[in-house]
Amino acid sequence: MIFNDRIDAARRLARELRKYRGSRPLVLAIPRGAVAMGRTLADELDGELDVVLVKKLQAPFQPELAVGAVDESGWVYVADYAAEAGADARYLEVEKRRQIETLRERRETYTPGRPPRDPRGRTVIVVDDGLATGATMIAALHAVRAGAPARLVCAVPVAAGESLRKVKPYADEVVCLDAPYGFGAVSQFYREFPQVEDSAVVELLAAKKPPSATAPK
Repeated sequence: MIFNDRIDAARRLARELRKYRGSRPLVLAIPRGAVAMGRTLADELDGELDVVLVKKLQAPFQPELAVGAVDESGWVYVADYAAEAGADARYLEVEKRRQIETLRERRETYTPGRPPRDPRGRTVIVVDDGLATGATMIAALHAVRAGAPARLVCAVPVAAGESLRKVKPYADEVVCLDAPYGFGAVSQFYREFPQVEDSAVVELLAAKKPPSATAPK
């Protein structure tokens, strides 16, 4: 399955999630790439948008490879292959501290002057543009679960099969449109997959639902 862009992927996800329209779900996007998707989902489902802040822990000398992830509280998920990738306990501690500082900076930038939206007792949909290792999604779901949502949903357009299996225990429901054989990178499933800047995240979080937004058909 190939998506035109992240908005196309979000609209297709919205059709699969339409049962939550009317329950005012809280849509939590993983920055930066998934925030436009979260905006679309929140608009389509009459929900509320916020971000859940997590950062992958980068492998030594391989910044694109996640050997784990950390959330704002400092909780860390470590992938089972981390040691093989050269990430020992000492390395992971240093990397964790580095990424937590990035999370603090992002929180100040994205939602200045207000706390994160409270998930307690709500249906919460955590969205990302795809699962490669699944590390950041696992950290995100763990962080949200600590806030006692009534129902926790993981929503992604595409995922590696093994990563999907790792993520499932952390959510009440996983919605994934495609888990193709031979998964290489999330970007290969999008015709357009641009980098997203912090300024775009801030703008999307501040945006209001357009009057023309309608329910998915």
